[in-house]
Amino acid sequence: MTEQTSTKTPQSSNDKFPAFHITGGKGWINDPNGLVYYNGEYHVFFQYHPYGTTWGPMHWGHVVSTDLTNWKRLPIALTPGGEGDKDGCFSGSAICAFGKLFIMYTGFEENGGGEKVRQVQCLAESDDGVNFKKHGVVIGSDDLPEGFMPCDFRDPYVFCHEGKFYCLVAAKKKEGRGRVLLYRSADLFKWEFLSDTLGFDSDGIMFECPDFIEELGLLTVCDQLQPSGKNDCLNVHSARYFLGKMDFETGKFTIKKQGILDYGFDYYAPQSFAESSKNTIMGWLNMWDRNVPSSKYGFAGMLTAAREIRIENGDIFQTPVLKTKQVLHTLVDCKISDRAIIGVIVIEADALESCEIKLREDESHLTSIKLVDGYWVFDRFKSGEIITGAEKDELSLSGIRKMKKSSYEKTTITLILDKYSVEFFEGGKVMSSTIYPPENADKVEVCVKAKKCAYTRYDIAE
Repeated sequence: MTEQTSTKTPQSSNDKFPAFHITGGKGWINDPNGLVYYNGEYHVFFQYHPYGTTWGPMHWGHVVSTDLTNWKRLPIALTPGGEGDKDGCFSGSAICAFGKLFIMYTGFEENGGGEKVRQVQCLAESDDGVNFKKHGVVIGSDDLPEGFMPCDFRDPYVFCHEGKFYCLVAAKKKEGRGRVLLYRSADLFKWEFLSDTLGFDSDGIMFECPDFIEELGLLTVCDQLQPSGKNDCLNVHSARYFLGKMDFETGKFTIKKQGILDYGFDYYAPQSFAESSKNTIMGWLNMWDRNVPSSKYGFAGMLTAAREIRIENGDIFQTPVLKTKQVLHTLVDCKISDRAIIGVIVIEADALESCEIKLREDESHLTSIKLVDGYWVFDRFKSGEIITGAEKDELSLSGIRKMKKSSYEKTTITLILDKYSVEFFEGGKVMSSTIYPPENADKVEVCVKAKKCAYTRYDIAE
């Protein structure tokens, strides 16, 4: 067997920021908000603290793109200080209606903390998708059903069904845990409570960031501080999905299947693009209760690459959506070495028996993904700067995440690489994680045993 080597110079830059993953520039970001296709552009808003690299008074940052890959930064869309949002404009969503772009978001008032906190749902509108006029509170504390807490009532996801508007909102029961409530409106301004749509508690202390794709029967939520699973739910804050059907008369959602959306260390708060012809989602490529080594460069947090999501064999199937150009294609006979920091790598193998992928490698660092006993094992223990979190299980402390390999005869692996992240796709499932290796760690090595294997690398296209 022979070793093949590519010597093409990888795309690189001296800039300290990710090459194509969305950040706020300077400052902290978390949840993607208000994802929508409007006036010929994809709009992504996000939770943003422009004045520091830790969570702070939340604004809405804003970027746009025509290809879901190259992003243009726009002025801050929402700044706290209005009715109901004097201490923060928390997460929400967007919808096109009445010839305008509307965003619903959670207004936050600290009021001394604890149960004195107030979280309410606010509305703003725009004629141009850039400048927004606030309308204040449209779903307030008095609109909560009996037994729910006005201090934990957030993250409205608004959508339309047969001419009526619906809004999913995360809420918490008194002396209980998280629920997902459903409201209905004819005009986006006056809302009525319809139902406790799932009808059961979160596994952790609170549900957050609900999202719904009616075409797929897909309802997603995030679960705060949920109990750790064996392999597939190790993060204490996880993004969960439910497949089923919404009854719009009763407001109840019937679940047929459930799971988690991402098996990596760093994935939270996914949201789908409204008004888009594709069922496309993005998430926060970070995690609560983690240190963020990029803070020393003046930014903290980024968003994932866009993903198209569909149903295949009765389960969700995710594939990345990026504009790329091919720079290398070769067959692999046992082993290939390459160099890459930024870009996309696709490995296609027939009858795969074994596989080990080493990324961002130098003399003392590497990130590895290896097939072990039917599971893909992602290992960032030697990736670079140490990342620690709230998880205390042995796998997490060892920098390990696992994802079951698909049963397809042909294995297709897609790796999305940026300066501080790896997104690993196989069989419709994903592991997304941040890494902070040295700048010059750029070696890639793939060792496979398969009937046939091809290696293709792509640069990000402008």
